[in-house]
Amino acid sequence: MIEHTLLAVVGIACLAGAAVWGRSARRLQRIWQRIHANAGPHSDAAVLALSAYRKELHTTVLYVVLAIAALTGFAAGPSAFEVAFILVLAPVAVSLLYGRRFLREARLAEGRSQLEQRAQEVLVQEHLAPKRWALRLAPEELPEFAGFEVGTLYQAGTGLMAGDFYDVFRTAPTRLAAAIGDVAGHGIEPSITAFQAKYLLRVFLRQYRDPAQALEELNRQISALGRPEEFISLCVVIFDTEAGTLRYASAGHPPAWLWHDREVRPLRATGPLLTLDPEAGFTSREVPLDPGDVVVLYTDGLAEARNGEQIFGEERIASHIRKDPGAEPDVLCKSLLEAATDFATSPVSDDIAILAVRRA
Repeated sequence: MIEHTLLAVVGIACLAGAAVWGRSARRLQRIWQRIHANAGPHSDAAVLALSAYRKELHTTVLYVVLAIAALTGFAAGPSAFEVAFILVLAPVAVSLLYGRRFLREARLAEGRSQLEQRAQEVLVQEHLAPKRWALRLAPEELPEFAGFEVGTLYQAGTGLMAGDFYDVFRTAPTRLAAAIGDVAGHGIEPSITAFQAKYLLRVFLRQYRDPAQALEELNRQISALGRPEEFISLCVVIFDTEAGTLRYASAGHPPAWLWHDREVRPLRATGPLLTLDPEAGFTSREVPLDPGDVVVLYTDGLAEARNGEQIFGEERIASHIRKDPGAEPDVLCKSLLEAATDFATSPVSDDIAILAVRRA
């Protein structure tokens, strides 16, 4: 009696399973038909969709056969159940008949899955690469330098790859170099040039005490690369705590601003843009450096934030520094960007880099 009731339960359960798998098979059939019509019957997507539909249909048939066998046994007795159970051989035969095809389709699905995984990895790398590259050119954090406070800010524009860069490093125990630059254009080529310029500049600033000499050598080396359309503006500031001086040279870069002796003064260009003339000459200038003095360097994206026909401009940058020259360098950088953003009536599309260095 218990076995008799169990057959009924099994039969009903199998019918429920058949209904579930049947609905899934029907949906996969519609998907296969749509892919068949759009991509063609021999496309990988159509082959895989048909394979998935066949497997779902095969499972549905198997559940139906098991339900028939179980319910037949419940209604007509064990002998009829044994006869009906032979029907299970039909889906088994289909499995054997299409076994090789199923295996081929499984390999195709595996290969397609691996291709999709590799494509996803490429997309992830493409997403991360610009950010990692930008961190090399304009790192969010710099090491601490005894005797100095350093603040930085970088905001990417609409392009994927940046040409703006900055750097701060020691050239001697009592000498700290700060540099900021901008390569014309957007994309991977200007970004590569910016990377080259940044690290070549490190070499030349350690080789030459005078930043003008370093710029002249950098200009010759970058010009030799044969990309004259990639003009570079660059400002270099050397802080010498032993001599109590600041020496700077600028290759066509927007003026840096120095807070000294209760006033803001510009550190204007002392030579042309790099790559304009491989043999161009540069000069350097020296000014006193006192504790509490701060220098703010930036790229032109900050000054060129627009409000209609007006730009934020150099004088607004100087006025902002003059309002609170004692602010922490990081705070000063952020407040400058906020001021430019508030001034602009449209989103700032250019890259912006800001670097502030104060002698403690």
